[in-house]
Amino acid sequence: MTVQRRHRSVKCPNPAECGWESRLGRPGSVSRRRPMGENAPMHVSAKADYAVRAAIELAAAPGGPVKGDRIAEAQQIPLKFLENILSDLRHAGYVQSQRGADGGYWLAEPADAITLADIIRAVDGPLANVRGARPESVEYSGSASHLAEVWIAVRVSLRSVLERVTLADLVAGVLPASVKELTNDADAWVSRSAGGHTPPPPPRRPPR
Repeated sequence: MTVQRRHRSVKCPNPAECGWESRLGRPGSVSRRRPMGENAPMHVSAKADYAVRAAIELAAAPGGPVKGDRIAEAQQIPLKFLENILSDLRHAGYVQSQRGADGGYWLAEPADAITLADIIRAVDGPLANVRGARPESVEYSGSASHLAEVWIAVRVSLRSVLERVTLADLVAGVLPASVKELTNDADAWVSRSAGGHTPPPPPRRPPR
């Protein structure tokens, strides 16, 4: 879930990819048709994916401005779409640019000061939302009254990863220990689909 920012809507060159949003039910998003039984509640949009990859390229650059076409070629990002993404990052204060033969793009801040959450928020708005609203503003009644707490916990979980990983971490190939630990479990690399068997939660301790 991320901090809401105003940003220009950009037409995605591949609508099938742009349906993958890091949202909890974003209204109006384009979604690809999934096989029956496939469950994909957490999505990363093509725009966010491209933005992070472009920012990593800038962080890895040895120095000086980097041409947009070089970034596009290195990460296989459509150039026009990339230019719009870099414009969003520039308006958010994470990228600077210069025109001309010696121009290009570069990071406006040190790579170790920019997190993945910063980049995603700049181009996509909140990291996660519920039907277009922030989870703390959603209210439920009756037997679903505690559901908002679950969405809040999901937001905390996303923040615990995306706010800790910086561009410098990815360039160096060294993730924070708390994030790396999450990937060490073999089960983390296995997708689960609807109808599959989810391990039961640990038994609750009886109240004292």
